[in-house]
Amino acid sequence: MNFSTPVKASRLNLSSLLADFTPHTKTWSRIKAALSVHRKGLGNDVHSGVCEDADLSDAEKVYAECGQQQPLRWEECILPQRMKQCLKIGEGTFGEVFSTNNESGDTVALKIIPVEGSEKVNGEDQKTFGEILHEIIISKELSSLKEKQHNQTHGFIGLKDLHCVQGCYPADFLKAWDTFDQQKGSENDRPDFFENDQIFIILEFEFGGIDLENSNGTLASLAVAKSILHQVTAALAVAEQELHFEHRDLHWGNVLVKTTKQKTGSFLINGTTHSLETRGVLVRIIDYSLSRLEIDDLTVSCDISNDEELFMGQGDYQFEIYRLMRQENGNNWAAYHPHTNVLWLHYLCSKLLSMKYRGSGGRSAKDVREELTGFYDNVLQYSSATEALQSCPMFQ
Repeated sequence: MNFSTPVKASRLNLSSLLADFTPHTKTWSRIKAALSVHRKGLGNDVHSGVCEDADLSDAEKVYAECGQQQPLRWEECILPQRMKQCLKIGEGTFGEVFSTNNESGDTVALKIIPVEGSEKVNGEDQKTFGEILHEIIISKELSSLKEKQHNQTHGFIGLKDLHCVQGCYPADFLKAWDTFDQQKGSENDRPDFFENDQIFIILEFEFGGIDLENSNGTLASLAVAKSILHQVTAALAVAEQELHFEHRDLHWGNVLVKTTKQKTGSFLINGTTHSLETRGVLVRIIDYSLSRLEIDDLTVSCDISNDEELFMGQGDYQFEIYRLMRQENGNNWAAYHPHTNVLWLHYLCSKLLSMKYRGSGGRSAKDVREELTGFYDNVLQYSSATEALQSCPMFQ
């Protein structure tokens, strides 16, 4: 599982994360009030705090999102038995990802991000409370799409719980970190340098499987690739309709796949139920570090207009997508341009066509490859993932 941000050497310059105004936004205090608690009752798994004070600090807003008054000790949030079961499964510039079991025995992924400290992490400044609030709010909104009545999808990773903890990195997590480093090699600093006063945010997600990049050579056939593309397009379309959502960083490390016995999956778009063939895999989209959406006419987005390093990457189509997005939105990252989702679908299709598959797929493989090639050749004409879903011949 890979929760990495796109350019490891570049810390995003999130100069004004929550100060992106829409035409409907009246005042900064209204944004602060709306996002101080975010939103109450987002399903059964995650509960936002309840407070209407527009003058809360960013720290207090994050505590409220966690349902806490202040940071807790690690062991109060992650029981020692659960720590002993943890395995490191991924990493990003700003944090580490571990798997463990929750109280129900289900496998969950813990994304652990240090915040507000003075120590650099992997060569970068730590995120602030204001910056992490962006990711928390978007994670909750997308997770809650599985419960909506009008636009519904399970295609975004489910957020199960949220914690704010304080203290040194626990020994069990360091042991799991070392095992990962020995087996796969880590690009990150060993997180043993944090002091007792260090604060961390822990986002506890459902376990979504293995990312596409690490699934190369393991998927059964091109028919599976077609289903993955269909599932991603459907999830993006639902989020466009409900939230005016743009992912903005949908590289193949941010698409997880896991096996399923379900033959079909379903989603709701504008009140109508649709189904699709799973071909034995379920897709979950992750990592909203660069994402943008609207809540009650308020825009939550990430201003990357000054992050020149992000737009200078070479060697993969992924880096060209960042430049194409900037070209389309004129470097205004608060505005809604759903065609950016189409750019990422074009990129994902190119990756799926280039991947290796376990089986030849029989006689039908040639037909599926032609369909995928047709999608690649024509998808950029659509204005949004919604239009691609509704108009592309491959999905009809």
